[in-house]
Amino acid sequence: MTAAARVLALCILLPVAGLSVFRAVPAEWPTQVVQLLSFTPWLVIPAALALALALLGRRLLITAAAVLLLGAQLFWLWAPDAGRADAGGALARPAESGSSVPLTVMSINSRFGKADAAEIVRLVRDNSVELLAIQEHTQALEDRLAAEGLGSLLPHRISSPAENGSGSATYSKHPIQAIGLIPNTPFQMPSFRLALPVAGGGSTAATLEVTNVHTLPPVDVRVGQWRSDLESLGRLVARNGANAVGNQLPPNQLLLGDFNATYDHSEFRRLLDGGPGGRKLVDVGTASGARFTPTWPMDGQALPGITIDHVITSPRIPASGYAVHRVAGTDHAAVLATLDVPVDG
Repeated sequence: MTAAARVLALCILLPVAGLSVFRAVPAEWPTQVVQLLSFTPWLVIPAALALALALLGRRLLITAAAVLLLGAQLFWLWAPDAGRADAGGALARPAESGSSVPLTVMSINSRFGKADAAEIVRLVRDNSVELLAIQEHTQALEDRLAAEGLGSLLPHRISSPAENGSGSATYSKHPIQAIGLIPNTPFQMPSFRLALPVAGGGSTAATLEVTNVHTLPPVDVRVGQWRSDLESLGRLVARNGANAVGNQLPPNQLLLGDFNATYDHSEFRRLLDGGPGGRKLVDVGTASGARFTPTWPMDGQALPGITIDHVITSPRIPASGYAVHRVAGTDHAAVLATLDVPVDG
């Protein structure tokens, strides 16, 4: 039994070690590796099993290798560079009255407009959602959402439906101003400006630069376009961060949607690293400890769930209430979060 345990431990450790090398080295790996890296969080299970077998096998070298690999998986699950809202600053502490504005946001990929419109509207109503981003939006879905009364909850809309998966829509409780589209992307990724009123009125407002994200999935030869889409988002973040003048703070930024990427992709982490002033953007799900809360697939596919839908904010925006909800008709979950958007000035 001791010898068998050693053999089994080695059989498990070898593929875990191989994928761990791909995770540790931030290279432009081929498509198959990119797809496998999405499932990195689940490697903690075979790594723990391998350690148990190595201890039973009583071979020091195998045990040491198992400890190292399990340690790597745990480190990547709760990495210290995962990104948090600024610590210690006034904007990261519970906001004083009037210094920030709460905003509940939600994003969902509707799978070619097949998502259950009634369920989407119910989630908006029950969670007091004020900003809704939809990917793969179609005219049929827009009509169903209207029939369910979404317009009375979120009366402002920027919509561009399409039947080929490239469509998008953004619904808001507050007025929104279109800024433009991320260039050279197959799927629409519109950006807009949202001005949130501050309690008590006056001229002060909390302004948010928002992008409804949908990158191409890293499938076959399209992996190059997937990288290009993430790089385009990185350039947008860097450009917005450079808009600050003198002591002026950079604009509050929010990117939400289907990134088709997980925290274990170096391309996605590179996007997070490009925050204003060299600080990391905050992936709200990762910062909330939700690495094992998948957003895809939600339609019964025999795959371990992965997190490819994200809410990403500037480091000066604290977030709370992160949640994931299933919606019938789509293979993506709806992702919700509540943000405390700092006022301007």
